[in-house]
Amino acid sequence: MDNEQIVLLSSREIDKMRQAGRVAAELLDYLEPMVKPGVSTLTLDQAAEAWTQARGAKSAPLGYPAGSDNPFPRSICTSVNEVVCHGIPNAKEILRDGDIINIDVTPLVEGYHGDVSRTFL
Repeated sequence: MDNEQIVLLSSREIDKMRQAGRVAAELLDYLEPMVKPGVSTLTLDQAAEAWTQARGAKSAPLGYPAGSDNPFPRSICTSVNEVVCHGIPNAKEILRDGDIINIDVTPLVEGYHGDVSRTFL
């Protein structure tokens, strides 16, 4: 083999990956009814963090990378309209009618990342 590396995962590892992905999808489902005009992206972030903690998971983006002088300050990414990716939620960014927002979540569940995003109109 030319420096190929084969990685095999156990059934337990695959189940943990599925669980993390399921938590991520459920988090987006939870946030969906909150995505409406008049809501700040910070409100969405705070709701996501509370929901994640209540399930015993951790928001992987918050404080990433550890030990950095400039870690990511929020639990989710909220990219509104022309922001391509990794928008930082804040209190001044209030959703308006006609906005397009992509919400990117990455809950960390028992060492496995569930990383997914969804775009809302």
